[in-house]
Amino acid sequence: MELDLFVRYGPALLSGFGVTILCWIVGTAGGLVLGFLVACLYRWAPLAPLRWLIDFYVELIRGTPFMIQLFILYYGGPYLGLVLTPVQAGILSFIVYGSPYFAEIFRSGFNAIPKGQIEAARCVGLSETRIMRRIILPQMLVPITAPLTNFIIILSKETAILSVVTVPELLYETQTMASETFTYVEPFLVLSLFYWLMVIATSWLGGRVEARVTRHLKRA
Repeated sequence: MELDLFVRYGPALLSGFGVTILCWIVGTAGGLVLGFLVACLYRWAPLAPLRWLIDFYVELIRGTPFMIQLFILYYGGPYLGLVLTPVQAGILSFIVYGSPYFAEIFRSGFNAIPKGQIEAARCVGLSETRIMRRIILPQMLVPITAPLTNFIIILSKETAILSVVTVPELLYETQTMASETFTYVEPFLVLSLFYWLMVIATSWLGGRVEARVTRHLKRA
């Protein structure tokens, strides 16, 4: 392994890693928020056509590859007046792509709560907001933490696709290094190490959150 190559390209690789983390965290956070809103809207939607529209949105996004969605957003957006930088397109595409999956995870969490508990809470006069905050959210966090963690891990690796629209993330910088130095094994081994560290950190954090929520419910 030629260490001098990494000394020379180290700043570019670290910069790419920073862009990867930025797109991943902001896109994932936005996807979580939008997915939660979609799940809540589906649960309390007053009209059936609104549920059908949500179902169509979920199936459309889940049924098309992420790369195609990214291409349409970045290259097709200007035709609709939506001009985005590569990083902006990457983040927005992550939000759109992740939201239906998160929505389905949240919806499964809602359905895991026994209806009797919700009906009892309504009988004692609790508002829907307090029912959500005091009964539904604490209990649903335990069963959904693992699937949420798994999908967040999947999203961390999907960031590599952003290089196709010239987002200067980690894979893009690694490919640049490889094409300029004609060295391929070492850069991609380092690339794999970066992604492995992201996965390990996410898995550890998800386990900590799950354990903490479980302890809180036992004390309650």
